[in-house]
Amino acid sequence: MESKQQQQLQDYLRAVLKKNEEINLTTIQDFDEGLILHIEDSLVGLEEVNRAPAGQLADLGTGGGFPGVPLAIMTQRDVLLVDSTKKKVEAIMGLVESIQIPRVQAYAGRIEELALEQPGCFAVATARALSELPSLLELAAPLLVTGGQLIAYKSNKVEEELQRAATLEEKLGMKHISRRDLVLSDGVTPRSILVFEKVAEPAVKLPRRSGMAQKRPYA
Repeated sequence: MESKQQQQLQDYLRAVLKKNEEINLTTIQDFDEGLILHIEDSLVGLEEVNRAPAGQLADLGTGGGFPGVPLAIMTQRDVLLVDSTKKKVEAIMGLVESIQIPRVQAYAGRIEELALEQPGCFAVATARALSELPSLLELAAPLLVTGGQLIAYKSNKVEEELQRAATLEEKLGMKHISRRDLVLSDGVTPRSILVFEKVAEPAVKLPRRSGMAQKRPYA
């Protein structure tokens, strides 16, 4: 890792923790804890992002800008941070601009709304602690180009979600292509990085109305 990138990662985390005193961006308040649970955790998917097709990345449900901002720093990809909370998005973009992190933009709105405005415009979608896999596949499918990939950051106990997702692959045009399991450097936090590729257009009309993917996921 280049020293400039490392400095930007640390500066961004410090800025998030400082801003967190004004607006709720993260439950983590300690810098060292944030280095593991935000920065390191965001970058555990870097290997998969680097292997994914070239093009813009959409970080779905970005929250405090994780993993989108660290991935932007490390990959130099164009990254769109997506979150439905406008105040949160504005706060994060203020931090990104103050630290001068290039190629990061933001979208304040529902993922389904973005899919209507920019269908098939993204090579990669990331999602960290956002929703269960069946919902994630439905949300990501209309955003991705054919051949584009969803990279989902999940905790342990993903077997049931994977089984449910497998039954939806044909309906949603998404195929599970890889899984990597690891434990963060704290020695206790498990992480699974799951990659799904868009192999065809969905057999159903997407996106559905906002909220439907989570309220009534396909079975």
